[in-house]
Amino acid sequence: MAYTDHSDPHASPSEASSTPSSSENSSSEQSTLGRRDFLKRTALSSAALGMGLWGSNGTTAKGAVRPRADVTGDAKNVIFLVVDGMSQGTLTMADHFLQRHHDRTSHWMDLYRNQAYDRQAYMDVASLNSLVTGSAASASAWGSGHRINNTQVNTSPSDESYRTICEIFRDAGKATGLVTTTRITHATPAGFGASVPRRWMEDEIATQYLERRYDLLMGGGGRHFAADRRDDGRDLYAGYADAGYRVIRDRNDLGGVANAEKMLGIFYDSHLPYEIDRQNISSLQSAIPSLAEMTDAALQRLARHEEGFILQVEGGRVDHAAHSNDTAGLVYDQIAFDDAIGTVLDFVDGRDDTLVIITTDHGNANPGLNGIGDGYNDSNPMFDRIADFERSNEWAFRELDDNSSVSAIQERIAAASSIDLSTEEAEILQQALRGEYEAAYRPRSRPSAVLSALQANYTAVNWIGSMHTSDYVPLLAIGPGSDTLGSFVRNTELFDLMVDTAGVRSYAAS
Repeated sequence: MAYTDHSDPHASPSEASSTPSSSENSSSEQSTLGRRDFLKRTALSSAALGMGLWGSNGTTAKGAVRPRADVTGDAKNVIFLVVDGMSQGTLTMADHFLQRHHDRTSHWMDLYRNQAYDRQAYMDVASLNSLVTGSAASASAWGSGHRINNTQVNTSPSDESYRTICEIFRDAGKATGLVTTTRITHATPAGFGASVPRRWMEDEIATQYLERRYDLLMGGGGRHFAADRRDDGRDLYAGYADAGYRVIRDRNDLGGVANAEKMLGIFYDSHLPYEIDRQNISSLQSAIPSLAEMTDAALQRLARHEEGFILQVEGGRVDHAAHSNDTAGLVYDQIAFDDAIGTVLDFVDGRDDTLVIITTDHGNANPGLNGIGDGYNDSNPMFDRIADFERSNEWAFRELDDNSSVSAIQERIAAASSIDLSTEEAEILQQALRGEYEAAYRPRSRPSAVLSALQANYTAVNWIGSMHTSDYVPLLAIGPGSDTLGSFVRNTELFDLMVDTAGVRSYAAS
């Protein structure tokens, strides 16, 4: 039996043996430019960074352009972009990787470099019962305006249900959409649209989405819709179709989303594959859309709605890669999320009616590129080895178990990462697969943690652990209402921002 990574602490009990898967005024010239045009036309790219245009305190050099949105009016639309489980090192490494291997910088960091935002802040994302939050509690704070206990979804400690933001926007006559790379029934999308006592009640979450008639749902999670996978035997695919939803299961069907009345897109049985696997396995690439593609299709459909919309977009598998200390899985999925940011920036270019929020729900495992070698001269070439990876560690472990030989381990890791483990290194991983390895910090004894530590000898990327952290997280806001945020916010404040700026507060208590 292949090794299964049990590093996801939020898997349901029944999944225990499953793969876990105040602003300066803009100049008159700036005010004629759309935000996206500005980002395209400025020269503050990786080349400019190398020329030293940015001061050590993060301010622009003399004469550099400082854009401001100059947006007035209420928000017709709200787009909430959340990458699950992103530590600061994750954001940094994705930007480094894009500069070194794709001759560009990340959209997220360009917003900072060009000051093309209306508010930046740090956010306290603690749950009701812990400084360290889970995804369900974090998303529910945004989705209901209440802090809740970890593992619950928009419910009080006594299981009282809270009204969700998707219900509020729906009742106000606005369209609603959820897009994710996880199961659509997973914690973060559910935090905007469902209310259940425990986050792993995913069959019930799928049913609630149907009962609440949300307009658009896209992601993975087929096992919670198929009759032969649900505990109650109900065929939810048929249920959605009977309710007027267009149901799609393949990337090639995305073209029809814009004209659908309502849409359910389920592209995998569980979470969507890691982006590095999707890109390098032709069958996955042909059948499964990228997050940016799903985001674009969702925006085309929701923008048809005259009263406006709310859309949550989640890059969910960054969190899973962090739990399993999978460096390549992490970086590629972070970049895929960044591509979705680019899609949203294209959509809002020239518009003054859309509030965009970009953030993460919590840190996870705090990875980072470490200094290696004399003068840290080895850090760059070691980090560049990530470009040679072709598969996630999850893929590698599918063919490894407690009976795997040293040579089989070496071959599988080389196929995934182009790293040639020494015999001694492969023996360490073999011990971990057999449950015979014990690290000083015991959670680091799992095979996934051991492999990541071995890979760190080649990539210079290491981790502090494999669980969520209590970090305050970065937050950017663009568009109407953004200027009402402070520079340090509590997560529940985003619920208030969205309902007040969109003018739907009166529906929150109904």
